[in-house]
Amino acid sequence: MQLLETIRNGWKVVDLRKKIFYTVLMIILFRIGSFIPAPFIDAAKLSSELSSTFSSTGNTLFSYLSILTGGALEYGAIFAMGVTPYINSSIIIQLLTVAIPPLERLSKEGEEGRKNLAAITRYATVILALIQGIVYYIYLRNQSMLTYGKGDGLFAQIFVGIIVVLCFTAGSAVIMWMGEQIDEKGIGNGISIILFAGIISRGPRGFASLWVQLVQYHNYFAVIGICLLFLAIIAFIVFMTGAERRIPVQYAKRVVGRKMYGGNSTHLPMKVMMTGVMPIIFASSFCMLPQTIATFFASSSSFAVWVEKYFSQDTVAYGIVYFLLIVFFNYFYVSVSYNPVEIANNLQKNGGSVPGIRPGEPTANYLKKTLNKITLFGALFLGVIAILPMIASAIFNLSFTLGGTSILIVVSVIMETAVTIESQIVMRHYRGFLE
Repeated sequence: MQLLETIRNGWKVVDLRKKIFYTVLMIILFRIGSFIPAPFIDAAKLSSELSSTFSSTGNTLFSYLSILTGGALEYGAIFAMGVTPYINSSIIIQLLTVAIPPLERLSKEGEEGRKNLAAITRYATVILALIQGIVYYIYLRNQSMLTYGKGDGLFAQIFVGIIVVLCFTAGSAVIMWMGEQIDEKGIGNGISIILFAGIISRGPRGFASLWVQLVQYHNYFAVIGICLLFLAIIAFIVFMTGAERRIPVQYAKRVVGRKMYGGNSTHLPMKVMMTGVMPIIFASSFCMLPQTIATFFASSSSFAVWVEKYFSQDTVAYGIVYFLLIVFFNYFYVSVSYNPVEIANNLQKNGGSVPGIRPGEPTANYLKKTLNKITLFGALFLGVIAILPMIASAIFNLSFTLGGTSILIVVSVIMETAVTIESQIVMRHYRGFLE
Protein backbone atom coordinates (compact mmCIF):
# COMPACT_ATOMS: atom_id res chain seq x y z
CA MET A 1 0.00 0.00 0.00
CA GLN A 2 2.84 2.36 0.81
CA LEU A 3 4.35 1.68 -2.62
CA LEU A 4 1.07 2.55 -4.36
CA GLU A 5 0.78 5.71 -2.28
CA THR A 6 4.31 6.71 -3.27
CA ILE A 7 3.56 6.20 -6.98
CA ARG A 8 0.30 8.13 -6.68
CA ASN A 9 2.02 11.07 -4.99
CA GLY A 10 4.81 11.04 -7.55
CA TRP A 11 2.26 11.09 -10.39
CA LYS A 12 0.93 14.43 -9.12
CA VAL A 13 4.32 16.13 -9.66
CA VAL A 14 4.76 17.26 -13.29
CA ASP A 15 8.53 16.69 -13.44
CA LEU A 16 8.24 13.24 -11.92
CA ARG A 17 5.42 12.35 -14.28
CA LYS A 18 7.62 13.26 -17.25
CA LYS A 19 10.45 11.12 -15.87
CA ILE A 20 8.10 8.19 -15.36
CA PHE A 21 6.80 8.54 -18.93
CA TYR A 22 10.39 8.63 -20.25
CA THR A 23 11.31 5.51 -18.28
CA VAL A 24 8.26 3.65 -19.57
CA LEU A 25 9.14 4.73 -23.14
CA MET A 26 12.66 3.27 -22.79
CA ILE A 27 11.20 0.04 -21.43
CA ILE A 28 8.83 -0.20 -24.40
CA LEU A 29 11.70 0.35 -26.86
CA PHE A 30 13.71 -2.33 -25.05
CA ARG A 31 10.85 -4.80 -25.32
CA ILE A 32 10.38 -4.02 -29.04
CA GLY A 33 14.08 -4.65 -29.68
CA SER A 34 13.77 -7.96 -27.83
CA PHE A 35 11.53 -9.28 -30.62
CA ILE A 36 13.45 -7.99 -33.67
CA PRO A 37 15.54 -10.95 -34.91
CA ALA A 38 19.09 -10.48 -36.06
CA PRO A 39 19.80 -11.16 -39.77
CA PHE A 40 20.40 -14.72 -41.02
CA ILE A 41 18.88 -16.35 -37.91
CA ASP A 42 15.98 -18.79 -38.09
CA ALA A 43 14.06 -17.21 -35.19
CA ALA A 44 11.15 -19.68 -35.30
CA LYS A 45 13.43 -22.73 -35.20
CA LEU A 46 15.59 -21.19 -32.48
CA SER A 47 12.60 -20.29 -30.30
CA SER A 48 11.09 -23.75 -30.70
CA GLU A 49 14.39 -25.48 -29.91
CA LEU A 50 15.21 -23.40 -26.83
CA SER A 51 11.61 -23.54 -25.56
CA SER A 52 11.67 -27.33 -25.67
CA THR A 53 15.07 -27.27 -23.96
CA PHE A 54 13.79 -25.00 -21.19
CA SER A 55 10.69 -27.13 -20.62
CA SER A 56 12.72 -30.35 -20.43
CA THR A 57 15.62 -29.13 -18.29
CA GLY A 58 14.39 -25.86 -16.85
CA ASN A 59 17.82 -24.84 -15.61
CA THR A 60 20.25 -24.54 -18.47
CA LEU A 61 22.72 -21.82 -19.26
CA PHE A 62 20.54 -20.32 -21.95
CA SER A 63 17.45 -20.52 -19.75
CA TYR A 64 19.13 -18.27 -17.19
CA LEU A 65 20.38 -15.84 -19.83
CA SER A 66 16.97 -15.79 -21.52
CA ILE A 67 15.38 -14.63 -18.26
CA LEU A 68 17.90 -11.79 -17.91
CA THR A 69 17.32 -10.69 -21.52
CA GLY A 70 13.56 -10.89 -21.37
CA GLY A 71 13.45 -13.66 -23.98
CA ALA A 72 15.59 -11.79 -26.52
CA LEU A 73 18.19 -14.57 -26.46
CA GLU A 74 15.50 -17.14 -27.15
CA TYR A 75 14.32 -15.25 -30.25
CA GLY A 76 17.79 -14.47 -31.57
CA ALA A 77 16.94 -10.76 -31.30
CA ILE A 78 19.32 -7.83 -31.65
CA PHE A 79 19.13 -7.38 -27.85
CA ALA A 80 20.08 -11.02 -27.24
CA MET A 81 23.10 -10.10 -25.09
CA GLY A 82 20.99 -7.92 -22.82
CA VAL A 83 22.61 -5.98 -19.98
CA THR A 84 24.98 -8.81 -19.05
CA PRO A 85 28.06 -7.30 -20.83
CA TYR A 86 27.54 -3.94 -19.12
CA ILE A 87 27.06 -5.49 -15.68
CA ASN A 88 30.15 -7.68 -16.06
CA SER A 89 32.27 -4.79 -17.34
CA SER A 90 31.12 -2.54 -14.48
CA ILE A 91 32.07 -5.21 -11.95
CA ILE A 92 35.46 -5.81 -13.58
CA ILE A 93 36.32 -2.08 -13.74
CA GLN A 94 35.19 -1.59 -10.15
CA LEU A 95 37.45 -4.38 -8.95
CA LEU A 96 40.37 -3.19 -11.08
CA THR A 97 40.20 0.24 -9.44
CA VAL A 98 41.55 -1.43 -6.31
CA ALA A 99 44.31 -3.36 -8.08
CA ILE A 100 45.47 -0.82 -10.71
CA PRO A 101 46.81 2.54 -9.34
CA PRO A 102 45.87 4.69 -12.40
CA LEU A 103 42.25 3.53 -12.16
CA GLU A 104 42.29 4.12 -8.42
CA ARG A 105 43.46 7.68 -8.99
CA LEU A 106 40.64 8.21 -11.50
CA SER A 107 38.08 7.03 -8.95
CA LYS A 108 39.30 9.71 -6.50
CA GLU A 109 39.32 12.61 -9.00
CA GLY A 110 35.69 13.51 -8.51
CA GLU A 111 33.25 14.08 -11.36
CA GLU A 112 35.90 14.14 -14.11
CA GLY A 113 37.39 10.87 -12.88
CA ARG A 114 33.97 9.20 -12.81
CA LYS A 115 33.37 10.30 -16.41
CA ASN A 116 36.65 8.71 -17.50
CA LEU A 117 35.81 5.48 -15.64
CA ALA A 118 32.38 5.47 -17.29
CA ALA A 119 34.03 5.79 -20.71
CA ILE A 120 36.38 2.88 -19.92
CA THR A 121 33.37 0.84 -18.78
CA ARG A 122 31.64 1.52 -22.11
CA TYR A 123 34.65 0.27 -24.08
CA ALA A 124 34.87 -2.82 -21.87
CA THR A 125 31.14 -3.43 -22.43
CA VAL A 126 31.60 -3.44 -26.20
CA ILE A 127 34.53 -5.87 -25.93
CA LEU A 128 32.59 -8.26 -23.67
CA ALA A 129 29.52 -8.01 -25.90
CA LEU A 130 31.71 -8.89 -28.88
CA ILE A 131 33.06 -11.97 -27.09
CA GLN A 132 29.60 -13.11 -25.96
CA GLY A 133 28.24 -12.48 -29.45
CA ILE A 134 30.92 -14.75 -30.93
CA VAL A 135 30.06 -17.51 -28.43
CA TYR A 136 26.35 -17.20 -29.22
CA TYR A 137 27.04 -17.25 -32.97
CA ILE A 138 29.11 -20.43 -32.61
CA TYR A 139 26.21 -22.03 -30.74
CA LEU A 140 23.75 -21.00 -33.48
CA ARG A 141 26.06 -22.34 -36.18
CA ASN A 142 26.60 -25.66 -34.42
CA GLN A 143 22.85 -26.07 -33.90
CA SER A 144 22.08 -25.18 -37.56
CA MET A 145 20.01 -22.13 -36.57
CA LEU A 146 21.26 -19.95 -39.43
CA THR A 147 19.23 -19.43 -42.58
CA TYR A 148 22.27 -18.67 -44.75
CA GLY A 149 25.99 -19.21 -44.73
CA LYS A 150 26.45 -22.87 -43.87
CA GLY A 151 27.47 -24.81 -46.92
CA ASP A 152 27.66 -21.67 -49.07
CA GLY A 153 31.40 -21.26 -49.02
CA LEU A 154 33.94 -19.80 -46.62
CA PHE A 155 33.31 -16.19 -47.61
CA ALA A 156 29.56 -16.49 -46.96
CA GLN A 157 30.17 -18.04 -43.54
CA ILE A 158 32.61 -15.27 -42.57
CA PHE A 159 30.23 -12.57 -43.83
CA VAL A 160 27.26 -14.02 -41.95
CA GLY A 161 29.32 -14.43 -38.80
CA ILE A 162 30.53 -10.81 -38.88
CA ILE A 163 27.01 -9.43 -39.47
CA VAL A 164 25.41 -11.52 -36.71
CA VAL A 165 28.12 -10.74 -34.13
CA LEU A 166 28.07 -7.01 -34.96
CA CYS A 167 24.27 -6.91 -34.58
CA PHE A 168 24.50 -8.49 -31.11
CA THR A 169 27.31 -6.12 -30.12
CA ALA A 170 25.41 -3.06 -31.39
CA GLY A 171 22.32 -4.22 -29.49
CA SER A 172 24.28 -4.31 -26.23
CA ALA A 173 25.63 -0.83 -26.93
CA VAL A 174 22.07 0.48 -27.51
CA ILE A 175 20.86 -1.08 -24.26
CA MET A 176 23.77 0.55 -22.44
CA TRP A 177 22.76 3.90 -23.97
CA MET A 178 19.14 3.35 -22.87
CA GLY A 179 20.28 2.71 -19.32
CA GLU A 180 22.33 5.90 -19.26
CA GLN A 181 19.39 7.87 -20.65
CA ILE A 182 17.13 6.53 -17.89
CA ASP A 183 19.76 7.57 -15.33
CA GLU A 184 19.79 11.08 -16.77
CA LYS A 185 16.17 11.69 -17.71
CA GLY A 186 14.17 8.94 -16.02
CA ILE A 187 13.54 7.37 -12.61
CA GLY A 188 15.85 4.95 -10.84
CA ASN A 189 18.96 3.13 -12.02
CA GLY A 190 18.70 2.62 -15.78
CA ILE A 191 20.43 -0.76 -16.09
CA SER A 192 18.50 -2.11 -13.09
CA ILE A 193 15.22 -0.93 -14.62
CA ILE A 194 16.00 -2.67 -17.94
CA LEU A 195 17.04 -5.83 -16.10
CA PHE A 196 13.83 -5.62 -14.08
CA ALA A 197 11.74 -5.27 -17.26
CA GLY A 198 13.40 -8.32 -18.81
CA ILE A 199 12.81 -10.50 -15.76
CA ILE A 200 9.20 -9.37 -15.28
CA SER A 201 8.41 -10.16 -18.93
CA ARG A 202 9.17 -13.84 -18.25
CA GLY A 203 6.76 -13.93 -15.31
CA PRO A 204 3.65 -14.87 -17.35
CA ARG A 205 5.45 -17.92 -18.74
CA GLY A 206 6.28 -19.07 -15.21
CA PHE A 207 2.71 -18.62 -14.00
CA ALA A 208 1.41 -20.37 -17.12
CA SER A 209 3.65 -23.34 -16.29
CA LEU A 210 2.23 -23.43 -12.75
CA TRP A 211 -1.31 -23.25 -14.15
CA VAL A 212 -0.63 -26.22 -16.43
CA GLN A 213 0.69 -28.17 -13.47
CA LEU A 214 -2.39 -27.24 -11.47
CA VAL A 215 -5.07 -27.89 -14.11
CA GLN A 216 -3.59 -30.60 -16.31
CA TYR A 217 -1.63 -32.67 -13.80
CA HIS A 218 -3.63 -31.77 -10.65
CA ASN A 219 -0.39 -31.18 -8.79
CA TYR A 220 -2.07 -29.02 -6.15
CA PHE A 221 0.38 -29.62 -3.33
CA ALA A 222 3.42 -28.70 -5.43
CA VAL A 223 1.86 -25.53 -6.87
CA ILE A 224 0.66 -24.29 -3.49
CA GLY A 225 4.05 -25.11 -1.95
CA ILE A 226 5.93 -23.19 -4.67
CA CYS A 227 3.64 -20.16 -4.34
CA LEU A 228 4.00 -20.05 -0.54
CA LEU A 229 7.75 -20.47 -0.88
CA PHE A 230 8.08 -17.51 -3.24
CA LEU A 231 5.88 -15.33 -1.02
CA ALA A 232 8.13 -16.20 1.92
CA ILE A 233 11.23 -15.42 -0.16
CA ILE A 234 9.84 -12.00 -1.13
CA ALA A 235 8.99 -11.15 2.49
CA PHE A 236 12.43 -12.28 3.67
CA ILE A 237 14.18 -10.27 0.95
CA VAL A 238 12.25 -7.11 1.90
CA PHE A 239 13.22 -7.62 5.54
CA MET A 240 16.88 -8.34 4.82
CA THR A 241 17.25 -5.45 2.38
CA GLY A 242 16.56 -2.95 5.15
CA ALA A 243 18.36 -4.87 7.91
CA GLU A 244 21.47 -3.23 9.33
CA ARG A 245 23.76 -3.27 12.35
CA ARG A 246 24.04 0.16 13.95
CA ILE A 247 27.32 0.78 15.77
CA PRO A 248 27.06 3.72 18.24
CA VAL A 249 29.56 6.54 17.73
CA GLN A 250 30.26 9.33 20.23
CA TYR A 251 31.97 12.54 19.13
CA ALA A 252 34.10 14.39 21.68
CA LYS A 253 33.56 18.08 22.38
CA ARG A 254 36.15 20.43 20.93
CA VAL A 255 36.52 24.19 20.90
CA VAL A 256 37.37 25.97 17.64
CA GLY A 257 37.77 29.70 18.20
CA ARG A 258 34.76 30.79 20.27
CA LYS A 259 32.53 27.93 19.17
CA MET A 260 32.17 24.42 20.56
CA TYR A 261 31.72 21.50 18.20
CA GLY A 262 30.92 17.83 18.74
CA GLY A 263 29.53 16.19 21.82
CA ASN A 264 26.71 14.51 19.91
CA SER A 265 25.94 10.82 19.49
CA THR A 266 25.19 9.03 16.24
CA HIS A 267 25.60 5.58 14.74
CA LEU A 268 27.57 3.89 11.98
CA PRO A 269 25.23 1.70 9.88
CA MET A 270 26.43 -1.64 8.51
CA LYS A 271 23.90 -3.15 6.11
CA VAL A 272 23.50 -6.90 6.08
CA MET A 273 22.92 -6.80 2.31
CA MET A 274 25.96 -4.60 1.70
CA THR A 275 26.91 -6.34 -1.56
CA GLY A 276 23.44 -6.59 -3.11
CA VAL A 277 23.26 -9.20 -5.87
CA MET A 278 26.90 -8.77 -6.96
CA PRO A 279 28.14 -12.05 -5.39
CA ILE A 280 25.36 -13.96 -7.16
CA ILE A 281 26.30 -12.40 -10.50
CA PHE A 282 29.96 -13.28 -9.94
CA ALA A 283 29.14 -16.84 -8.94
CA SER A 284 26.75 -17.26 -11.88
CA SER A 285 29.44 -16.10 -14.31
CA PHE A 286 31.94 -18.61 -12.93
CA CYS A 287 29.44 -21.45 -12.88
CA MET A 288 28.35 -20.71 -16.45
CA LEU A 289 31.95 -20.79 -17.68
CA PRO A 290 32.11 -24.61 -18.22
CA GLN A 291 28.78 -24.53 -20.08
CA THR A 292 29.98 -21.60 -22.17
CA ILE A 293 33.16 -23.47 -23.11
CA ALA A 294 31.08 -26.55 -23.92
CA THR A 295 29.27 -24.60 -26.66
CA PHE A 296 32.52 -24.63 -28.67
CA PHE A 297 32.37 -28.45 -28.76
CA ALA A 298 29.93 -30.80 -30.39
CA SER A 299 27.09 -31.96 -28.15
CA SER A 300 28.33 -35.55 -28.45
CA SER A 301 31.89 -34.76 -27.38
CA SER A 302 33.19 -36.13 -24.08
CA PHE A 303 33.67 -32.68 -22.53
CA ALA A 304 30.14 -31.51 -23.42
CA VAL A 305 28.67 -34.77 -22.08
CA TRP A 306 30.68 -34.40 -18.83
CA VAL A 307 29.52 -30.80 -18.35
CA GLU A 308 25.91 -31.79 -19.01
CA LYS A 309 26.12 -34.71 -16.58
CA TYR A 310 28.05 -33.19 -13.68
CA PHE A 311 27.79 -29.41 -14.04
CA SER A 312 24.35 -28.66 -15.37
CA GLN A 313 22.24 -26.35 -13.22
CA ASP A 314 19.98 -29.18 -11.99
CA THR A 315 22.82 -31.23 -10.46
CA VAL A 316 23.88 -31.41 -6.81
CA ALA A 317 27.49 -30.53 -7.69
CA TYR A 318 26.38 -27.30 -9.36
CA GLY A 319 24.27 -26.30 -6.34
CA ILE A 320 27.14 -26.89 -3.88
CA VAL A 321 29.71 -25.04 -5.99
CA TYR A 322 27.23 -22.22 -6.64
CA PHE A 323 26.53 -21.79 -2.91
CA LEU A 324 30.23 -21.81 -1.92
CA LEU A 325 31.10 -19.31 -4.65
CA ILE A 326 28.38 -16.94 -3.47
CA VAL A 327 29.78 -17.04 0.08
CA PHE A 328 33.33 -16.53 -1.21
CA PHE A 329 32.48 -13.62 -3.51
CA ASN A 330 30.38 -11.98 -0.80
CA TYR A 331 33.42 -11.81 1.46
CA PHE A 332 35.62 -10.78 -1.46
CA TYR A 333 33.35 -7.94 -2.58
CA VAL A 334 32.95 -6.64 0.98
CA SER A 335 36.72 -6.66 1.51
CA VAL A 336 37.15 -4.62 -1.68
CA SER A 337 34.37 -2.08 -1.13
CA TYR A 338 34.51 -1.63 2.67
CA ASN A 339 37.73 -0.70 4.51
CA PRO A 340 37.41 -0.78 8.34
CA VAL A 341 40.90 0.73 8.81
CA GLU A 342 39.99 3.80 6.74
CA ILE A 343 36.69 4.25 8.58
CA ALA A 344 38.44 3.96 11.96
CA ASN A 345 41.02 6.57 10.91
CA ASN A 346 38.28 8.95 9.73
CA LEU A 347 36.46 8.57 13.03
CA GLN A 348 39.66 9.31 14.94
CA LYS A 349 40.43 12.39 12.84
CA ASN A 350 36.95 13.81 13.47
CA GLY A 351 37.05 13.09 17.19
CA GLY A 352 34.64 10.16 17.03
CA SER A 353 34.90 6.87 18.89
CA VAL A 354 32.91 3.73 19.60
CA PRO A 355 31.93 3.61 23.31
CA GLY A 356 34.14 1.14 25.17
CA ILE A 357 36.61 0.81 22.25
CA ARG A 358 39.86 2.75 22.00
CA PRO A 359 40.33 4.83 18.82
CA GLY A 360 42.68 3.72 16.07
CA GLU A 361 43.64 0.07 15.61
CA PRO A 362 41.29 -1.35 18.31
CA THR A 363 38.34 0.36 16.60
CA ALA A 364 39.44 -1.03 13.21
CA ASN A 365 39.67 -4.55 14.70
CA TYR A 366 36.23 -4.17 16.27
CA LEU A 367 34.71 -2.99 12.97
CA LYS A 368 36.43 -5.83 11.12
CA LYS A 369 35.11 -8.45 13.56
CA THR A 370 31.57 -7.02 13.37
CA LEU A 371 31.78 -6.82 9.59
CA ASN A 372 32.84 -10.48 9.31
CA LYS A 373 29.82 -11.59 11.35
CA ILE A 374 27.40 -9.50 9.28
CA THR A 375 29.01 -10.61 6.03
CA LEU A 376 28.65 -14.27 6.99
CA PHE A 377 24.95 -13.80 7.70
CA GLY A 378 24.42 -11.90 4.43
CA ALA A 379 26.41 -14.48 2.44
CA LEU A 380 24.39 -17.39 3.84
CA PHE A 381 21.19 -15.50 3.07
CA LEU A 382 22.20 -14.90 -0.56
CA GLY A 383 23.31 -18.51 -0.96
CA VAL A 384 20.05 -19.88 0.43
CA ILE A 385 17.96 -17.51 -1.71
CA ALA A 386 19.88 -18.59 -4.82
CA ILE A 387 19.63 -22.36 -4.35
CA LEU A 388 16.28 -22.64 -2.54
CA PRO A 389 14.20 -22.62 -5.77
CA MET A 390 16.51 -25.36 -7.13
CA ILE A 391 15.85 -27.49 -4.04
CA ALA A 392 12.11 -26.80 -4.20
CA SER A 393 11.97 -27.72 -7.88
CA ALA A 394 13.74 -31.01 -7.15
CA ILE A 395 11.44 -31.80 -4.20
CA PHE A 396 8.18 -30.91 -5.94
CA ASN A 397 9.38 -32.02 -9.41
CA LEU A 398 8.22 -28.67 -10.74
CA SER A 399 10.16 -26.05 -12.68
CA PHE A 400 9.57 -22.32 -12.28
CA THR A 401 10.91 -19.70 -14.64
CA LEU A 402 11.88 -17.12 -12.02
CA GLY A 403 14.55 -18.24 -9.58
CA GLY A 404 15.65 -16.76 -6.28
CA THR A 405 18.16 -14.47 -7.99
CA SER A 406 15.50 -13.04 -10.29
CA ILE A 407 13.14 -12.41 -7.38
CA LEU A 408 15.92 -10.72 -5.43
CA ILE A 409 16.66 -8.40 -8.37
CA VAL A 410 12.97 -7.57 -8.90
CA VAL A 411 12.29 -6.77 -5.25
CA SER A 412 15.50 -4.75 -4.90
CA VAL A 413 14.72 -2.64 -8.00
CA ILE A 414 11.15 -1.97 -6.83
CA MET A 415 12.32 -0.83 -3.40
CA GLU A 416 15.14 1.26 -4.87
CA THR A 417 12.78 2.97 -7.33
CA ALA A 418 10.24 3.67 -4.58
CA VAL A 419 12.95 5.28 -2.43
CA THR A 420 14.04 7.40 -5.42
CA ILE A 421 10.49 8.62 -6.05
CA GLU A 422 10.03 9.43 -2.35
CA SER A 423 13.26 11.43 -2.25
CA GLN A 424 12.20 13.36 -5.36
CA ILE A 425 8.83 14.15 -3.77
CA VAL A 426 10.45 15.33 -0.53
CA MET A 427 12.94 17.48 -2.43
CA ARG A 428 10.20 19.20 -4.44
CA HIS A 429 8.00 19.85 -1.40
CA TYR A 430 10.79 21.12 0.82
CA ARG A 431 10.59 24.76 1.83
CA GLY A 432 13.71 26.65 2.73
CA PHE A 433 14.06 28.99 5.70
CA LEU A 434 13.72 32.07 3.44
CA GLU A 435 10.23 31.04 2.31
